Amino acid sequence: MPEFQSTLAEHFVVLTLIPVSAAILIALPLAFVVYNRPVLRSIALGLSNIVQTIPSLAMLAFLLPLAGIGKLPAIIALTLYAILPILQNAITALRELPESVLESADGIGFSRLQRLQMVELPLSLPLIVGGIRTATTICVGVATLSTFIGAGGLGDFINRGLSLNRMSLLLLGASAAALLALCLDFLLATIGAALAPGTRPARMSWRFGFCGFLLALLLGFTLWPVAGSSSQGDDDASGLVRIGSKNFTEQIVLGELLALWIEQNTNLHVERYLNLGGTVICHQALTSGEIDLYIEYTGTALLTLLDRPRHPSASPEDVVEQLNSAYGEQYDCAVLPPLGFENTYALSLRREMAEKNGWKTISDLTRSAPQLRAGFTAEFMERQDGLPGLSEAYELSFQSLHDLGPELMYAAVDSDEVDVIGAFSTDGRLIEFDLAVLEDDRRFFPPYQAVPVVRQESLRQFPSLESALRELADKIDHQAITRLNHAVDVEKQDPRQAARAFLTSELFDKPSQSTTTPNK
Repeated sequence: MPEFQSTLAEHFVVLTLIPVSAAILIALPLAFVVYNRPVLRSIALGLSNIVQTIPSLAMLAFLLPLAGIGKLPAIIALTLYAILPILQNAITALRELPESVLESADGIGFSRLQRLQMVELPLSLPLIVGGIRTATTICVGVATLSTFIGAGGLGDFINRGLSLNRMSLLLLGASAAALLALCLDFLLATIGAALAPGTRPARMSWRFGFCGFLLALLLGFTLWPVAGSSSQGDDDASGLVRIGSKNFTEQIVLGELLALWIEQNTNLHVERYLNLGGTVICHQALTSGEIDLYIEYTGTALLTLLDRPRHPSASPEDVVEQLNSAYGEQYDCAVLPPLGFENTYALSLRREMAEKNGWKTISDLTRSAPQLRAGFTAEFMERQDGLPGLSEAYELSFQSLHDLGPELMYAAVDSDEVDVIGAFSTDGRLIEFDLAVLEDDRRFFPPYQAVPVVRQESLRQFPSLESALRELADKIDHQAITRLNHAVDVEKQDPRQAARAFLTSELFDKPSQSTTTPNK
């Protein structure tokens, strides 16, 4: 409940009220300037319409290099989306004012400003409020996508529910966002009705009373935890470490595990930016200083982020050394020793289908691929160490390709919606759905060892951070991470609880050898 209250407060105040207010301050003055100037009006509405055509995730991605991760890019994007309905309604309202009323105002001797304040604006307000209603609904809905850049809000529950296959979390976030949109729409509709010319209907007093109750309930529920949080004391910003993760189960679990381990073995406070977008967003957040570390996979870093060729003779240790050198030169970041497991891509399909056709290796699919439906993640479809390179190496050409989220692939192949998926070798759902993993007999996939990637500045500022992370080297093997993934995906454990249970297991029940003083 405390987490729900804080995310609802973020969604209501930061991701809705602030963008809508900013859009009003931009759109209304602009409407008054351009409404009777055809050229300027066309330019203003045209630019606003162009912004509306940009997909929400694309807009957030565009803003990421400029504003980093967090709430600022989300507020900018939401403000841009909210401008069009307010601007459009305001221009329409001003252009449709009766000429006789405007001529009367001029005949009385009103100045241009007086006519605007006393005639045009009051008569236009009901329609302007209608535009604000539309903009508010847009902000509430689009704000749920801002979770992919760490902006918080109710989208955290939706994204977490999708990533962890938790329908309860998804419904909690979605239903709360829908109720918030309905409440705000009702409040603004009442304001619009009150501003409409003519006599107010008798039921308006009832609507005012209900709106007052609704607003008090909403403000009380959302703002109370924000005010109460200040009693916990301010954290020392100099001891703050920010951990990020990608948007699938293993990354979320590892992010929680790192956070708990650092808090247990150092005096540092950890801020979590988990369940961000894919590889590129996490990498940009790291190199721009928005986060201090996250877990990357060596093959992904080498081929996708550094765009370096893979040398077949290079050992996994050689790849780590190569990455550490390149990251230090290009990004002032360090690649620390692997955690102890490798999570590689793996083509998987239903076991009975593989056994029936005698498919054991990826090469066995070459002839049958044109009759098979394949489902892959968006990253796998685009990366050179994914489908493009794999298709070239094995001469694969599938009948159809489906872009699936990592949380949907396994259910899709299990329900016969697709035949082949690009799974992850440590995913517990391989066991749960009894999927066969085809051997990469041509050794296309590079090593994908899980390694902490950390900003050098953070290591220089916090010497205890590096020693704590190095203690985790080779502590998490393939079986351990598979069990953790299974616990979260299949047994529906909370990622933080699963990580904490792992850290308190027999493997970690001995006192830390770190020279730092634990804070817990």
